[in-house]
Amino acid sequence: MARERLKEARQKAGMTQQQIADKLGITIRSYQRIESGELLGSIAHWDALEDLFNVHQRVLRLETCLEEATEKPQS
Repeated sequence: MARERLKEARQKAGMTQQQIADKLGITIRSYQRIESGELLGSIAHWDALEDLFNVHQRVLRLETCLEEATEKPQS
């Protein structure tokens, strides 16, 4: 249940998992677990991620990547 949108937002910002972990004040392993969906993460973490990436946390928590979510189904 990887959070592809979170990963995509991080990559779009040109940041590493370590840089995000440092900004959140957590270990890289904890951030990796949040990004992979293994760990929920606190409300404070999601608020910080929302501010950092300027993307609503509801969007960041979704499993599909942004491109897939915006694609229209073909008839």
